[in-house]
Amino acid sequence: MLHTLKAGGSVLDAVEKGCARCEMEQCDGSVGYGGSPDESGETTLDAMIMNGDTMEVGAVADLRRIKNAIGVARAVMEHTDHTLLVGESASVFAENMGFIAEDLTTNKSVNIFSQWLKGNCQPNYRKNVYPDPSKSCGPYRPKATVARSKRARHANTHSHDTIGMIALDRDGHVAAGTSTNGLTHKVPGRVGDSPIVGAGAYADSAVGGAAATGDGDVMMRFLPSYLAVELMRAGADPSAACKSAISRIKRHYSEFFGAIICANTTGHYGAACNRVPGFNQFHYMVSNSESDTPILKSVDCF
Repeated sequence: MLHTLKAGGSVLDAVEKGCARCEMEQCDGSVGYGGSPDESGETTLDAMIMNGDTMEVGAVADLRRIKNAIGVARAVMEHTDHTLLVGESASVFAENMGFIAEDLTTNKSVNIFSQWLKGNCQPNYRKNVYPDPSKSCGPYRPKATVARSKRARHANTHSHDTIGMIALDRDGHVAAGTSTNGLTHKVPGRVGDSPIVGAGAYADSAVGGAAATGDGDVMMRFLPSYLAVELMRAGADPSAACKSAISRIKRHYSEFFGAIICANTTGHYGAACNRVPGFNQFHYMVSNSESDTPILKSVDCF
């Protein structure tokens, strides 16, 4: 990302190239092709990019057959008046824009899917259905219930993650972006927080930017990236803004898995995460003109 800025690229170029590299390297198995197969064994991608100068956003969700999701998101921003394209139509748009259609399935994703089927489709994300989703595979049908109970959510730090990036240059331009293949074993069609503006990421060149990762189904209900940027606008430093955004979610979902990074236009940055079993610290990378190589930073969860 820093290399792109040093070479004269824009903050949008930096975010796009940084996320695209992670897509091709299949970072952590949670970004790009060949990871996180859904209930039908298919890998689909979500991505978003935001221009903090113009407040333009481009995003795609449930994208099939196209490896470069962040590139398609930027094409949505630069070649349409829309913000978000989804599903098969997003894939057709991408092909029309010159992106190559490829199979996103790999031997690894096929193996993850087959092992899941052998294990009676555990875990899954169904509730109030029959047959009992905690014991068997579908197809599922709705189950009449007198009172719908709130099912306990167990944090799985390996079932979902995201690449989130914030880029700032010396002229005060800010951009942010995300890319992910979503939640392993998700219900087909599920879209998480990553491509949702204000949830997965947010940027405003008057203030700074933020990007989130974790349990998107919960986190997107609180727009944590938007909240963090607004808190920085009101004077909070990045670390405090991040912590407040996480605290807002914790009030309702104390055991959610998630973290957020924040940076302001003065170059200060911070992060925060929710402490759950197996997730006590969040690691993130920082690149700036003072160092030629990215620096690994960490923050203790609370």
